[in-house]
Amino acid sequence: MTQTNLAAFREVLITKEAELGKTRGLESIAIERSADVLEEADYKTARELAIAGLNRESTLRRSVRSALLRIEDGSFGTCMHCGSEISRRRLEAMPWAPLCIACQEAADTGEESVLESVVPTFSDAA
Repeated sequence: MTQTNLAAFREVLITKEAELGKTRGLESIAIERSADVLEEADYKTARELAIAGLNRESTLRRSVRSALLRIEDGSFGTCMHCGSEISRRRLEAMPWAPLCIACQEAADTGEESVLESVVPTFSDAA
């Protein structure tokens, strides 16, 4: 991968990181009470959706940070599991992708060895 390509991916990732920094915070999961049982159920559902959204954003933020670290250490664009090159098309769609398509499909089906190769990097990047 050329330095120009890396610089372009770095800019995209930095922009995404800044965008994620502006997202809603914990106020979106405030606990509201109501005497009405249906309204209480609506509040609970809204809280659960907000928590799921915050979890997704947190995971994405760690993935973006990890990709920026991989650019710095020279491993960006290389699958963290098998070591093969991640296709440019995949990186253009999702520049924080740590795995090639084949390994991502294995991870999506729950293959433990693939999952273990990715998890430590995410926790280090937090």
